[in-house]
Amino acid sequence: MKIALLPNLTRSHALSVTDDVCKYLEKYNAEYYFETETAEKIGNKIKAVGLPEAELLSLCDVVIAIGGDGSLIHAARKAVKYKKPILGVNAGNLAFMAGIEKNELELLKELIEGNYTIDKRMMLDVTVKNGSCEKTLDCCLNDVVIARGEQIKLVKLNVECDGQKINDYYADGIIISTPTGSTAYSLSAGGPVVDPKIESILLTPICTHSLFARSLIFGNDSVLSVKIPENTSDKIRISCDGDDSVELCPGDCIRVGKSKYYADFIRIKNESFIDVLNSKLAQRRA
Repeated sequence: MKIALLPNLTRSHALSVTDDVCKYLEKYNAEYYFETETAEKIGNKIKAVGLPEAELLSLCDVVIAIGGDGSLIHAARKAVKYKKPILGVNAGNLAFMAGIEKNELELLKELIEGNYTIDKRMMLDVTVKNGSCEKTLDCCLNDVVIARGEQIKLVKLNVECDGQKINDYYADGIIISTPTGSTAYSLSAGGPVVDPKIESILLTPICTHSLFARSLIFGNDSVLSVKIPENTSDKIRISCDGDDSVELCPGDCIRVGKSKYYADFIRIKNESFIDVLNSKLAQRRA
């Protein structure tokens, strides 16, 4: 088995966890490779063979991401393009999507022997259109956030579903998420937790100026449209999966719908979604 290792070296424990992962992979006779830039950063600390990203992801059978949920999300978006399954190793704190923890690396033997299942996670396609100009953003695994920029005031966002008006939100912004993203920013903004097996699209307003605004859940075949008013002077920005935000223009229409792509997450442990939810959120209970 050939494995692409994608560690997030900005995490304080990522390098030591990566070293441990490599030792277990060597023990189980698996080949592993890094991206060229990562291999250069590691230097002599770990035996690291580096390859260009495209070659690495084409060559490998499996991707292992080492870090937190953010690391796993960004690695998954790379893996999706090459139809490669991905396993997350938690080198952070919470990591809802990690398949194993840093103290469970002996379970990598199950990966090498093929004793695992695949969780398919839906993704979102995002396009921004203004007149005849249309731009497609990368597909998202977690969420799309449309929110105010630098100014400390509410912004107005017109939201439709399949061409039917939903609401004019006066808020800090809105979050459109997958069920996978329901345990991330959407949860912090008061949104519901949705089992990833239930394919759907969530809409959660952020600090909306209303007594009645609540999260809404739409079917997976729905297309949500968020329109920026033509006459607005507000600075409104969009971010996909926590990437650097991009400023939107008056009159922009953002369309969000289910992508044809799925992220394939490797599941080694026999844990249900509720098991993971309880164990992870228990770390945050006062």
